[in-house]
Amino acid sequence: MTLGMSFPEIVVVLGTALLVVARRLPSPARRPLTTGAAAVVLLSATALVVSGLRWQFVPVLAGAAILLSFSFPVRLGRPAWRAPRWLALPGWTACAGLIAVGLVAAWAFPVPDFPEPSGRFPVGTHVLEWTDPARPEPATPAPDDRRTVVVQLWYPAQGSATGTARSQYLGRTAREARVVSRAAADYLGVPGFLLDGASTARTRSVPGAAVAGEGGRFPVVLFSPGLGGVRTQNTAWAEELASLGYVVAALDHPYDSAAVVLADGRTIRTRVAATGDEREDERRAAGWTAVRADDLGFVLTQLGRLDRGELAGPLTGRLDTARAAVTGHSIGGAAALLAARQDTRFAAVINLDGAPHDPEPRSFHQPVLALTHPVDPADNPTYIPRLTQVLDLSTATSYRLTVPGTSHLTFTDAPLYLPPVPALAGSLGRTDGLRLTAATSAAFLDATLRGKPGDLAARLSPYGDLTVHNADSGVRSGG
Repeated sequence: MTLGMSFPEIVVVLGTALLVVARRLPSPARRPLTTGAAAVVLLSATALVVSGLRWQFVPVLAGAAILLSFSFPVRLGRPAWRAPRWLALPGWTACAGLIAVGLVAAWAFPVPDFPEPSGRFPVGTHVLEWTDPARPEPATPAPDDRRTVVVQLWYPAQGSATGTARSQYLGRTAREARVVSRAAADYLGVPGFLLDGASTARTRSVPGAAVAGEGGRFPVVLFSPGLGGVRTQNTAWAEELASLGYVVAALDHPYDSAAVVLADGRTIRTRVAATGDEREDERRAAGWTAVRADDLGFVLTQLGRLDRGELAGPLTGRLDTARAAVTGHSIGGAAALLAARQDTRFAAVINLDGAPHDPEPRSFHQPVLALTHPVDPADNPTYIPRLTQVLDLSTATSYRLTVPGTSHLTFTDAPLYLPPVPALAGSLGRTDGLRLTAATSAAFLDATLRGKPGDLAARLSPYGDLTVHNADSGVRSGG
Protein backbone atom coordinates (compact mmCIF):
# COMPACT_ATOMS: atom_id res chain seq x y z
CA MET A 1 0.00 0.00 0.00
CA THR A 2 1.16 3.56 -0.74
CA LEU A 3 1.32 5.67 2.40
CA GLY A 4 2.83 8.83 0.94
CA MET A 5 5.02 9.37 3.99
CA SER A 6 7.85 11.88 4.20
CA PHE A 7 11.36 10.80 5.19
CA PRO A 8 11.01 11.96 8.86
CA GLU A 9 7.66 10.14 9.09
CA ILE A 10 9.23 6.91 7.81
CA VAL A 11 12.11 7.30 10.26
CA VAL A 12 9.86 7.92 13.26
CA VAL A 13 7.78 4.82 12.43
CA LEU A 14 10.89 2.65 12.02
CA GLY A 15 12.44 4.05 15.21
CA THR A 16 9.29 3.33 17.21
CA ALA A 17 9.11 -0.17 15.71
CA LEU A 18 12.71 -0.75 16.84
CA LEU A 19 11.71 0.26 20.37
CA VAL A 20 8.99 -2.40 20.25
CA VAL A 21 11.43 -5.03 18.98
CA ALA A 22 14.10 -4.05 21.53
CA ARG A 23 11.77 -4.95 24.41
CA ARG A 24 11.85 -8.59 23.26
CA LEU A 25 15.66 -8.87 22.86
CA PRO A 26 18.14 -10.32 25.39
CA SER A 27 19.47 -7.84 27.91
CA PRO A 28 22.96 -7.28 26.34
CA ALA A 29 21.46 -6.16 23.01
CA ARG A 30 18.46 -4.36 24.45
CA ARG A 31 20.20 -1.30 25.90
CA PRO A 32 22.25 -0.15 22.82
CA LEU A 33 19.38 -0.79 20.40
CA THR A 34 16.93 1.02 22.65
CA THR A 35 19.27 3.98 23.08
CA GLY A 36 19.86 4.25 19.32
CA ALA A 37 16.17 3.91 18.51
CA ALA A 38 15.27 6.51 21.13
CA ALA A 39 17.74 8.99 19.60
CA VAL A 40 16.29 8.36 16.13
CA VAL A 41 12.72 8.84 17.36
CA LEU A 42 13.54 12.07 19.21
CA LEU A 43 15.38 13.59 16.25
CA SER A 44 12.73 12.63 13.70
CA ALA A 45 9.90 13.71 16.02
CA THR A 46 11.56 17.11 16.42
CA ALA A 47 11.83 17.40 12.63
CA LEU A 48 8.14 16.55 12.27
CA VAL A 49 7.06 19.11 14.85
CA VAL A 50 9.16 21.81 13.16
CA SER A 51 7.97 20.97 9.63
CA GLY A 52 4.36 20.27 10.61
CA LEU A 53 3.20 17.13 12.42
CA ARG A 54 0.38 15.28 10.69
CA TRP A 55 -2.33 13.98 12.99
CA GLN A 56 -1.84 10.42 11.69
CA PHE A 57 1.53 10.22 13.47
CA VAL A 58 0.35 11.38 16.89
CA PRO A 59 -0.49 7.76 17.88
CA VAL A 60 2.99 6.66 16.74
CA LEU A 61 4.66 9.30 18.90
CA ALA A 62 2.39 8.41 21.82
CA GLY A 63 3.48 4.78 21.46
CA ALA A 64 7.13 5.87 21.38
CA ALA A 65 6.68 7.89 24.58
CA ILE A 66 5.13 4.90 26.37
CA LEU A 67 7.91 2.60 25.21
CA LEU A 68 10.57 5.03 26.42
CA SER A 69 8.92 5.12 29.83
CA PHE A 70 9.44 1.35 30.05
CA SER A 71 13.01 1.55 28.77
CA PHE A 72 14.51 4.41 30.77
CA PRO A 73 13.94 5.51 34.38
CA VAL A 74 12.29 8.90 34.77
CA ARG A 75 13.72 10.88 37.66
CA LEU A 76 10.87 12.78 39.26
CA GLY A 77 12.69 12.96 42.57
CA ARG A 78 14.41 10.12 44.37
CA PRO A 79 14.44 7.26 43.62
CA ALA A 80 13.98 7.25 39.85
CA TRP A 81 10.57 6.06 38.64
CA ARG A 82 10.35 3.13 36.23
CA ALA A 83 7.19 1.59 34.81
CA PRO A 84 6.17 -1.56 36.74
CA ARG A 85 7.13 -4.87 35.14
CA TRP A 86 3.55 -6.10 35.20
CA LEU A 87 2.67 -3.34 32.70
CA ALA A 88 5.34 -4.41 30.22
CA LEU A 89 3.34 -6.88 28.10
CA PRO A 90 0.09 -4.88 27.84
CA GLY A 91 2.15 -1.72 27.30
CA TRP A 92 4.17 -3.36 24.53
CA THR A 93 0.97 -4.60 22.88
CA ALA A 94 -0.69 -1.19 23.13
CA CYS A 95 2.34 0.51 21.57
CA ALA A 96 2.39 -1.92 18.67
CA GLY A 97 -1.30 -1.15 18.21
CA LEU A 98 -0.64 2.60 18.21
CA ILE A 99 1.94 2.18 15.45
CA ALA A 100 -0.59 0.18 13.44
CA VAL A 101 -3.26 2.85 13.99
CA GLY A 102 -0.89 5.54 12.70
CA LEU A 103 0.01 3.52 9.60
CA VAL A 104 -3.63 2.74 8.81
CA ALA A 105 -4.55 6.41 9.25
CA ALA A 106 -1.70 7.46 6.94
CA TRP A 107 -2.92 4.93 4.37
CA ALA A 108 -6.56 5.98 4.66
CA PHE A 109 -5.96 9.75 4.57
CA PRO A 110 -2.71 10.39 2.69
CA VAL A 111 -1.34 13.64 1.32
CA PRO A 112 -2.55 13.50 -2.31
CA ASP A 113 0.13 12.55 -4.83
CA PHE A 114 -1.11 13.89 -8.15
CA PRO A 115 -0.36 11.78 -11.22
CA GLU A 116 2.05 13.17 -13.79
CA PRO A 117 0.06 14.46 -16.80
CA SER A 118 0.70 12.41 -19.93
CA GLY A 119 0.53 15.17 -22.56
CA ARG A 120 3.39 17.02 -24.22
CA PHE A 121 2.76 20.34 -22.47
CA PRO A 122 3.76 21.31 -18.94
CA VAL A 123 0.80 22.84 -17.10
CA GLY A 124 0.38 26.36 -15.78
CA THR A 125 -2.41 27.67 -13.56
CA HIS A 126 -3.87 31.07 -12.77
CA VAL A 127 -6.81 32.27 -10.64
CA LEU A 128 -9.14 35.09 -11.69
CA GLU A 129 -12.13 36.75 -10.06
CA TRP A 130 -14.93 38.31 -12.09
CA THR A 131 -18.11 40.18 -11.15
CA ASP A 132 -21.13 40.28 -13.43
CA PRO A 133 -22.56 43.83 -13.25
CA ALA A 134 -25.77 42.67 -14.92
CA ARG A 135 -26.70 40.02 -12.36
CA PRO A 136 -27.75 40.59 -8.76
CA GLU A 137 -26.45 38.06 -6.24
CA PRO A 138 -29.46 35.75 -5.69
CA ALA A 139 -28.24 34.53 -2.28
CA THR A 140 -28.29 37.92 -0.55
CA PRO A 141 -30.95 40.62 -0.16
CA ALA A 142 -28.56 43.56 -0.76
CA PRO A 143 -29.79 45.35 -3.93
CA ASP A 144 -26.28 46.44 -4.96
CA ASP A 145 -24.67 43.00 -4.47
CA ARG A 146 -23.59 41.55 -7.83
CA ARG A 147 -22.76 37.97 -8.72
CA THR A 148 -19.03 37.21 -8.39
CA VAL A 149 -17.28 34.01 -9.40
CA VAL A 150 -13.74 32.77 -8.86
CA VAL A 151 -12.23 30.94 -11.84
CA GLN A 152 -9.08 28.84 -11.96
CA LEU A 153 -7.39 28.23 -15.30
CA TRP A 154 -5.15 25.29 -16.18
CA TYR A 155 -3.39 25.77 -19.50
CA PRO A 156 -0.51 24.49 -21.67
CA ALA A 157 2.72 26.11 -20.45
CA GLN A 158 6.23 26.55 -21.76
CA GLY A 159 8.82 23.86 -21.14
CA SER A 160 10.67 26.14 -18.72
CA ALA A 161 7.83 25.55 -16.24
CA THR A 162 9.05 22.00 -15.65
CA GLY A 163 10.70 21.71 -12.25
CA THR A 164 9.38 25.05 -11.00
CA ALA A 165 7.53 25.26 -7.66
CA ARG A 166 4.19 23.55 -8.02
CA SER A 167 0.79 24.98 -7.13
CA GLN A 168 -0.84 24.50 -3.74
CA TYR A 169 -3.90 22.25 -3.87
CA LEU A 170 -7.26 23.71 -2.79
CA GLY A 171 -6.10 27.32 -2.79
CA ARG A 172 -3.67 30.01 -3.90
CA THR A 173 -2.06 30.06 -0.46
CA ALA A 174 -1.64 27.65 2.45
CA ARG A 175 -4.20 29.67 4.40
CA GLU A 176 -6.82 29.46 1.63
CA ALA A 177 -6.18 25.74 1.22
CA ARG A 178 -6.69 25.18 4.95
CA VAL A 179 -9.91 27.23 4.97
CA VAL A 180 -11.27 25.28 2.02
CA SER A 181 -10.31 21.84 3.38
CA ARG A 182 -11.90 22.59 6.75
CA ALA A 183 -15.06 23.90 5.06
CA ALA A 184 -15.24 20.81 2.84
CA ALA A 185 -14.90 18.55 5.87
CA ASP A 186 -17.61 20.51 7.65
CA TYR A 187 -19.88 20.17 4.60
CA LEU A 188 -19.27 16.42 4.55
CA GLY A 189 -19.94 16.20 8.29
CA VAL A 190 -16.52 14.80 9.24
CA PRO A 191 -13.86 16.22 11.61
CA GLY A 192 -11.84 18.93 9.89
CA PHE A 193 -8.45 17.39 10.64
CA LEU A 194 -9.26 14.35 8.48
CA LEU A 195 -8.72 16.38 5.30
CA ASP A 196 -5.65 18.31 6.48
CA GLY A 197 -3.46 16.23 4.17
CA ALA A 198 -5.28 17.59 1.12
CA SER A 199 -4.57 21.17 2.19
CA THR A 200 -0.81 20.55 2.25
CA ALA A 201 -0.59 18.83 -1.15
CA ARG A 202 1.12 20.18 -4.23
CA THR A 203 -0.28 19.61 -7.71
CA ARG A 204 1.51 19.17 -11.06
CA SER A 205 0.83 22.70 -12.33
CA VAL A 206 2.92 25.86 -11.94
CA PRO A 207 1.28 29.13 -10.83
CA GLY A 208 1.72 31.95 -13.33
CA ALA A 209 3.77 29.88 -15.79
CA ALA A 210 4.27 31.37 -19.25
CA VAL A 211 1.83 30.09 -21.86
CA ALA A 212 3.21 27.55 -24.33
CA GLY A 213 4.70 29.21 -27.40
CA GLU A 214 3.28 26.56 -29.72
CA GLY A 215 -0.14 25.06 -30.15
CA GLY A 216 -2.00 28.03 -31.60
CA ARG A 217 -5.35 28.88 -30.03
CA PHE A 218 -6.51 26.30 -27.51
CA PRO A 219 -10.03 24.86 -27.14
CA VAL A 220 -11.71 25.79 -23.87
CA VAL A 221 -13.32 23.48 -21.29
CA LEU A 222 -15.46 25.04 -18.54
CA PHE A 223 -16.09 23.03 -15.36
CA SER A 224 -18.67 23.27 -12.58
CA PRO A 225 -18.01 21.20 -9.40
CA GLY A 226 -20.44 19.09 -7.41
CA LEU A 227 -22.88 20.37 -4.80
CA GLY A 228 -20.78 22.08 -2.14
CA GLY A 229 -17.73 21.29 -4.27
CA VAL A 230 -14.91 23.67 -5.09
CA ARG A 231 -13.10 24.68 -8.26
CA THR A 232 -10.09 22.47 -7.50
CA GLN A 233 -12.00 19.22 -6.90
CA ASN A 234 -11.03 17.85 -10.37
CA THR A 235 -7.47 19.16 -10.53
CA ALA A 236 -5.91 15.89 -11.79
CA TRP A 237 -8.47 15.80 -14.63
CA ALA A 238 -7.88 19.48 -15.46
CA GLU A 239 -4.09 19.08 -15.47
CA GLU A 240 -4.28 16.08 -17.80
CA LEU A 241 -6.49 17.96 -20.27
CA ALA A 242 -4.23 21.03 -20.12
CA SER A 243 -1.19 18.87 -20.88
CA LEU A 244 -3.04 17.70 -24.01
CA GLY A 245 -3.58 21.24 -25.28
CA TYR A 246 -6.87 22.34 -23.69
CA VAL A 247 -7.53 25.29 -21.39
CA VAL A 248 -9.70 24.28 -18.43
CA ALA A 249 -11.61 26.96 -16.53
CA ALA A 250 -13.13 25.68 -13.26
CA LEU A 251 -15.55 27.74 -11.21
CA ASP A 252 -16.21 28.39 -7.55
CA HIS A 253 -19.91 29.17 -7.10
CA PRO A 254 -20.27 31.48 -4.04
CA TYR A 255 -22.89 30.45 -1.45
CA ASP A 256 -22.88 26.96 -3.06
CA SER A 257 -19.23 25.84 -2.98
CA ALA A 258 -18.15 24.80 0.53
CA ALA A 259 -15.97 27.91 0.85
CA VAL A 260 -14.95 30.61 -1.62
CA VAL A 261 -12.06 32.89 -0.63
CA LEU A 262 -12.26 36.19 -2.51
CA ALA A 263 -9.36 38.41 -3.49
CA ASP A 264 -10.23 40.90 -0.71
CA GLY A 265 -9.84 38.17 1.92
CA ARG A 266 -13.52 37.50 2.55
CA THR A 267 -14.63 33.88 2.83
CA ILE A 268 -18.11 32.98 1.61
CA ARG A 269 -19.42 29.73 3.07
CA THR A 270 -22.07 27.53 1.51
CA ARG A 271 -25.75 28.11 2.18
CA VAL A 272 -26.77 24.88 0.45
CA ALA A 273 -28.85 22.67 2.72
CA ALA A 274 -31.27 19.81 2.23
CA THR A 275 -34.68 19.95 3.88
CA GLY A 276 -35.57 16.26 3.75
CA ASP A 277 -38.66 17.08 1.70
CA GLU A 278 -38.12 15.54 -1.76
CA ARG A 279 -40.16 18.11 -3.67
CA GLU A 280 -38.61 21.07 -1.90
CA ASP A 281 -35.11 19.71 -2.32
CA GLU A 282 -35.68 19.22 -6.05
CA ARG A 283 -37.02 22.77 -6.33
CA ARG A 284 -33.90 24.07 -4.62
CA ALA A 285 -31.63 21.92 -6.76
CA ALA A 286 -33.26 23.34 -9.89
CA GLY A 287 -32.61 26.86 -8.59
CA TRP A 288 -28.96 26.16 -7.80
CA THR A 289 -28.54 24.53 -11.21
CA ALA A 290 -29.96 27.59 -12.98
CA VAL A 291 -27.59 29.94 -11.13
CA ARG A 292 -24.63 27.73 -12.01
CA ALA A 293 -25.68 27.61 -15.67
CA ASP A 294 -25.75 31.40 -15.76
CA ASP A 295 -22.32 31.47 -14.11
CA LEU A 296 -20.97 29.20 -16.86
CA GLY A 297 -22.35 31.40 -19.63
CA PHE A 298 -20.91 34.50 -17.97
CA VAL A 299 -17.45 32.93 -17.65
CA LEU A 300 -17.46 31.95 -21.33
CA THR A 301 -18.17 35.60 -22.17
CA GLN A 302 -15.32 36.72 -19.90
CA LEU A 303 -12.93 34.24 -21.48
CA GLY A 304 -13.75 35.76 -24.86
CA ARG A 305 -12.93 39.19 -23.49
CA LEU A 306 -9.71 37.81 -21.97
CA ASP A 307 -8.74 36.40 -25.36
CA ARG A 308 -9.33 39.79 -26.99
CA GLY A 309 -7.19 41.56 -24.40
CA GLU A 310 -10.12 43.42 -22.81
CA LEU A 311 -9.41 41.80 -19.42
CA ALA A 312 -6.13 41.32 -17.57
CA GLY A 313 -4.74 37.82 -17.36
CA PRO A 314 -2.78 35.21 -19.29
CA LEU A 315 -3.81 33.63 -22.60
CA THR A 316 -4.63 36.77 -24.57
CA GLY A 317 -5.00 35.70 -28.18
CA ARG A 318 -4.72 32.00 -27.26
CA LEU A 319 -8.30 31.03 -26.36
CA ASP A 320 -10.55 29.54 -29.02
CA THR A 321 -13.94 30.17 -27.43
CA ALA A 322 -15.63 29.04 -30.65
CA ARG A 323 -14.48 25.54 -29.59
CA ALA A 324 -15.82 25.46 -26.03
CA ALA A 325 -17.15 22.54 -24.00
CA VAL A 326 -19.16 22.87 -20.81
CA THR A 327 -18.62 20.19 -18.19
CA GLY A 328 -19.39 19.42 -14.57
CA HIS A 329 -19.62 16.83 -11.83
CA SER A 330 -22.86 15.87 -10.07
CA ILE A 331 -25.07 18.98 -9.94
CA GLY A 332 -22.32 20.67 -11.94
CA GLY A 333 -23.06 18.17 -14.70
CA ALA A 334 -26.73 19.12 -14.50
CA ALA A 335 -25.69 22.77 -14.80
CA ALA A 336 -23.56 21.93 -17.83
CA LEU A 337 -26.56 20.34 -19.58
CA LEU A 338 -28.74 23.36 -18.80
CA ALA A 339 -26.04 25.81 -19.86
CA ALA A 340 -25.70 24.04 -23.20
CA ARG A 341 -29.46 24.24 -23.81
CA GLN A 342 -29.46 27.95 -22.98
CA ASP A 343 -26.25 28.94 -24.76
CA THR A 344 -25.43 27.63 -28.22
CA ARG A 345 -21.85 28.93 -27.93
CA PHE A 346 -21.06 25.70 -26.11
CA ALA A 347 -20.16 23.05 -28.68
CA ALA A 348 -20.11 19.95 -26.44
CA VAL A 349 -21.08 18.74 -22.95
CA ILE A 350 -19.48 16.37 -20.46
CA ASN A 351 -21.62 15.32 -17.51
CA LEU A 352 -19.69 13.48 -14.79
CA ASP A 353 -22.32 11.50 -12.89
CA GLY A 354 -24.89 14.26 -12.65
CA ALA A 355 -28.67 13.83 -12.53
CA PRO A 356 -30.47 16.55 -14.56
CA HIS A 357 -32.37 19.23 -12.67
CA ASP A 358 -34.04 21.06 -15.54
CA PRO A 359 -37.77 21.37 -14.71
CA GLU A 360 -38.61 21.93 -18.40
CA PRO A 361 -36.17 19.85 -20.46
CA ARG A 362 -36.19 20.77 -24.14
CA SER A 363 -34.12 19.84 -27.16
CA PHE A 364 -30.58 21.11 -27.58
CA HIS A 365 -27.98 20.62 -30.27
CA GLN A 366 -24.67 19.66 -28.64
CA PRO A 367 -23.26 16.14 -28.30
CA VAL A 368 -23.02 14.87 -24.72
CA LEU A 369 -20.74 12.43 -22.92
CA ALA A 370 -22.29 11.26 -19.66
CA LEU A 371 -20.16 9.13 -17.34
CA THR A 372 -22.07 7.33 -14.60
CA HIS A 373 -21.29 4.90 -11.83
CA PRO A 374 -23.33 1.66 -11.79
CA VAL A 375 -26.69 2.80 -10.41
CA ASP A 376 -28.99 0.42 -8.58
CA PRO A 377 -32.56 1.37 -9.61
CA ALA A 378 -33.73 0.35 -6.15
CA ASP A 379 -31.51 3.02 -4.62
CA ASN A 380 -32.13 5.74 -7.21
CA PRO A 381 -35.03 4.90 -9.54
CA THR A 382 -35.18 8.30 -11.30
CA TYR A 383 -31.54 9.13 -12.12
CA ILE A 384 -30.96 7.06 -15.27
CA PRO A 385 -34.48 7.59 -16.75
CA ARG A 386 -34.14 11.37 -16.34
CA LEU A 387 -30.65 11.36 -17.82
CA THR A 388 -31.84 9.20 -20.73
CA GLN A 389 -34.70 11.61 -21.38
CA VAL A 390 -32.31 14.55 -21.61
CA LEU A 391 -29.79 12.72 -23.80
CA ASP A 392 -32.60 11.77 -26.19
CA LEU A 393 -33.41 15.47 -26.55
CA SER A 394 -29.99 16.23 -28.03
CA THR A 395 -30.13 16.54 -31.80
CA ALA A 396 -26.49 15.32 -31.92
CA THR A 397 -25.22 11.82 -31.18
CA SER A 398 -24.58 11.45 -27.45
CA TYR A 399 -23.02 8.80 -25.24
CA ARG A 400 -23.68 7.36 -21.80
CA LEU A 401 -20.84 5.30 -20.37
CA THR A 402 -21.45 3.33 -17.18
CA VAL A 403 -18.05 2.53 -15.67
CA PRO A 404 -17.70 -0.62 -13.51
CA GLY A 405 -15.91 -0.21 -10.20
CA THR A 406 -16.74 3.47 -9.84
CA SER A 407 -18.67 5.42 -7.24
CA HIS A 408 -19.93 8.99 -7.41
CA LEU A 409 -16.60 10.39 -6.14
CA THR A 410 -14.42 8.31 -8.45
CA PHE A 411 -14.81 11.05 -11.08
CA THR A 412 -13.11 13.62 -8.81
CA ASP A 413 -9.76 13.90 -6.98
CA ALA A 414 -11.30 12.27 -3.89
CA PRO A 415 -9.65 8.82 -4.37
CA LEU A 416 -6.27 10.52 -3.92
CA TYR A 417 -6.96 11.46 -0.30
CA LEU A 418 -10.02 9.59 1.00
CA PRO A 419 -10.02 5.97 2.26
CA PRO A 420 -10.02 3.61 -0.75
CA VAL A 421 -13.33 2.07 0.28
CA PRO A 422 -15.44 0.98 -2.73
CA ALA A 423 -18.63 2.60 -1.47
CA LEU A 424 -16.79 5.89 -1.00
CA ALA A 425 -14.21 6.16 -3.78
CA GLY A 426 -14.84 3.11 -5.98
CA SER A 427 -12.65 0.05 -6.42
CA LEU A 428 -10.27 1.34 -9.13
CA GLY A 429 -7.55 2.43 -6.71
CA ARG A 430 -6.06 5.85 -6.12
CA THR A 431 -5.36 6.84 -9.74
CA ASP A 432 -7.02 4.48 -12.23
CA GLY A 433 -10.38 6.23 -11.94
CA LEU A 434 -8.74 9.61 -12.50
CA ARG A 435 -6.95 8.38 -15.61
CA LEU A 436 -10.13 6.78 -16.96
CA THR A 437 -12.15 9.97 -16.48
CA ALA A 438 -9.48 12.03 -18.23
CA ALA A 439 -8.97 9.52 -21.06
CA THR A 440 -12.67 9.28 -21.94
CA SER A 441 -13.07 13.06 -21.66
CA ALA A 442 -10.07 13.66 -23.93
CA ALA A 443 -11.37 11.17 -26.52
CA PHE A 444 -14.75 12.92 -26.59
CA LEU A 445 -13.25 16.43 -26.72
CA ASP A 446 -10.81 15.45 -29.46
CA ALA A 447 -13.73 14.23 -31.55
CA THR A 448 -16.16 17.09 -30.86
CA LEU A 449 -13.89 20.13 -30.55
CA ARG A 450 -10.95 19.10 -32.74
CA GLY A 451 -12.76 16.94 -35.27
CA LYS A 452 -10.50 13.94 -34.74
CA PRO A 453 -11.58 11.26 -37.21
CA GLY A 454 -12.52 7.75 -36.25
CA ASP A 455 -15.20 5.84 -34.39
CA LEU A 456 -15.72 7.59 -31.04
CA ALA A 457 -17.95 4.79 -29.77
CA ALA A 458 -15.16 2.30 -30.41
CA ARG A 459 -12.74 4.46 -28.41
CA LEU A 460 -15.16 4.77 -25.48
CA SER A 461 -16.61 1.26 -25.26
CA PRO A 462 -13.53 -0.44 -23.70
CA TYR A 463 -14.01 1.66 -20.57
CA GLY A 464 -17.47 0.40 -19.65
CA ASP A 465 -21.04 -0.24 -20.75
CA LEU A 466 -21.69 2.24 -23.57
CA THR A 467 -25.09 3.40 -24.76
CA VAL A 468 -25.18 5.56 -27.90
CA HIS A 469 -28.09 7.97 -28.28
CA ASN A 470 -28.27 8.52 -32.02
CA ALA A 471 -30.49 11.43 -32.95
CA ASP A 472 -30.71 10.45 -36.63
CA SER A 473 -31.81 6.85 -36.26
CA GLY A 474 -33.28 6.91 -32.77
CA VAL A 475 -31.46 3.63 -32.09
CA ARG A 476 -29.54 3.06 -28.88
CA SER A 477 -26.83 0.44 -28.85
CA GLY A 478 -24.96 -1.11 -25.96
CA GLY A 479 -21.22 -1.67 -26.09
